[in-house]
Amino acid sequence: MISNDILTALKSYTQNMANNVTLVLQTGEHEKRQELSDFLTQISSVSDQLSIEERDAGLRSPITFALEVGGQQNGVVFSGIPSGHEFNSLILAILHSSGTEIKLDPVLKAMVENIKETLHFEVFVSLSCHNCPDVVQSLNQFALSNQNIQTEMIDGGLFQDLVEQRNIQGVPSVYLNGELFANGKIDTAQLVDKLIQKYPYIVEATKADKLPTQDVTVIGGGPAGIAAAIYSARKGLKVTMIADRIGGQVKDTVGIENLISVPKTTGSELTGNMQAHLNDYEVTIKEFIRVDKIEEGKIKQLYLSSGEVIETKTVIVATGAKWRELGVPGEKENIGSGVAYCPHCDGPFFKGKEVAVVGGGNSGIEAALDLAGMVNHVTVFEFLAELKADKVLVDKAEANDKITIIKNAATKQVIADNGKVVALEYQDRESGEIKRQALSGVFVQIGLVPNSQFLEGVVERTQHGEVIIDERCQTNVPGIFAAGDVSTVPYKQIVIAMGEGAKASLSAFDYIIREAE
Repeated sequence: MISNDILTALKSYTQNMANNVTLVLQTGEHEKRQELSDFLTQISSVSDQLSIEERDAGLRSPITFALEVGGQQNGVVFSGIPSGHEFNSLILAILHSSGTEIKLDPVLKAMVENIKETLHFEVFVSLSCHNCPDVVQSLNQFALSNQNIQTEMIDGGLFQDLVEQRNIQGVPSVYLNGELFANGKIDTAQLVDKLIQKYPYIVEATKADKLPTQDVTVIGGGPAGIAAAIYSARKGLKVTMIADRIGGQVKDTVGIENLISVPKTTGSELTGNMQAHLNDYEVTIKEFIRVDKIEEGKIKQLYLSSGEVIETKTVIVATGAKWRELGVPGEKENIGSGVAYCPHCDGPFFKGKEVAVVGGGNSGIEAALDLAGMVNHVTVFEFLAELKADKVLVDKAEANDKITIIKNAATKQVIADNGKVVALEYQDRESGEIKRQALSGVFVQIGLVPNSQFLEGVVERTQHGEVIIDERCQTNVPGIFAAGDVSTVPYKQIVIAMGEGAKASLSAFDYIIREAE
C-alpha cells in the first residue's frame, strides 16, 4: 500500500523520535479493517519506537485507531485509513507525539493551553479534499497542546451512515461535543475565531512578549505576501507576516501550468516551496491570526484577533480574495448542506446526483467538467448571453453529454427541504419567466471578492472592494501599500501577484529610507 520510496523517507523522518508512539487499533470486524491493519503495520515498521497494538480501547469502530504515548492516549484519533491528502496529517501527528516541536504561534499556543473545558472535536473529511488536512492537522496540534482536547478525523466515505445521520454534504465538517461547530469552506483561522467567541477568556488570559516596532508588517500569506516578506527580509528589515494560512487561494488550486519556469505544479506543492523559501529568512510568522483593524500614524497600530497589538513603520496588504457569494436566499443557510464552493472537496458527496454550477467563466466550466466525472448530471447557469470561459473549455463542456448549459439565467434562490438542497430557482432573463431546476447541490463559481473589509475607513477602495494603488503599490495613506488580488492591479495571476509583492516591498523600503532622512 505504501511505496518503498515513502517508507524510506519515513525512516529518515522518524530517526530523531524522543518518545515511543503506539498506534492502538480498535478490535472488531470490518471489511476495511485488514487494509487498515496492514497500512499501520507498514508505518510502524520504519522505526523501533513505533508499534501497533490491537485491543478494545473503546474507540468508534474496528477501523478507528488512536495514538498513545507512555501508555496514555494523547487525544489524537483517526477513523478510517488516512491515506491521500490525510497521510501527512497522520505522519505529523506521530512526529509531534514523539517530541517534534509543534510550530504554532506562541500566542495561539498559549490560547489553546488556556482552554479549561473538555473539548471533543470530530472532523469529517474526504480523502480528495485538499483543504481538510489543514483543519485536521491544526486540531491535532491543539489536542497535543492541551489534554482537555480530543480530536478525531472521520473519513466520510467509510462512515456513510453517520454522514447521512448528520446530513453532511460538505467537508471539512467540524463537530464540537456532538454539535455542529463549523462546516463548508473553513480554515484554521475561522476555527480559532470561533473558539475565541465561545471562550473569550482564552484571549484575556494570554500574555506574550510584545514585538519591537517592526519595519514592515505583511498582511496575507499568498504569493504576493510571501514575495513581499522575502524581499523585505533580504533588505535586513524587521518583518512580521500575519496570515489566515500560508498559501492563501493558491493552496486550493489543483493544477498550475502558467508559472513561468515551472512547467507544471500543484497548489499544495507551490505552497510548500514558498513556505520553505520564506523559512530561509528571519520573518516572524503569525499564522491562523487576523488583523481586526489598523490605526494610522507615522507608526501604525495593528490590532489582531489574538488580542495582540503590533507597531510597525509600514504595512503591506496582500490579503488576496475569497470566493464571491451569490447573495441570494438559501445560499448561506445551506453552505455545507448542498451549497459548496469547491468541486474537488465536496463533489464526491454528490455521486449519482444532479447538481448545478453557477458561473460560466473558466472556474465554472472547469468545475462542471470536474463534477461530470463524479455526479449524474451537471447544469451550468450563466447570467450573460454567452459563456466567459476559454473556447477550449467551452468546447469540452458542450461535447460532454453529462453537462447542460443554460445562459441568460439569473439565480434567484436556493431551495432546501429538511436541511437538504432540493432545487435552484432562476429567472430566464430573456422571457422573464421564473423557473425551478430540481437538484441536490449548487456549486458557486462566480469569481472572487477582495479580502479588504478590515480596511473600511482606512484606505481608498473601489466599489468592488479593491484597494486603490499606484504604479508603486502605494495607497492614499503614507506607509500603507497593497499588492496582489486585493489591489486594483489588473489580471489576477500568481506570477503577477509575486511581482507586485516584490514591488510593494521595494516601495516600502524606499519609504522607510526617506522617513529616516
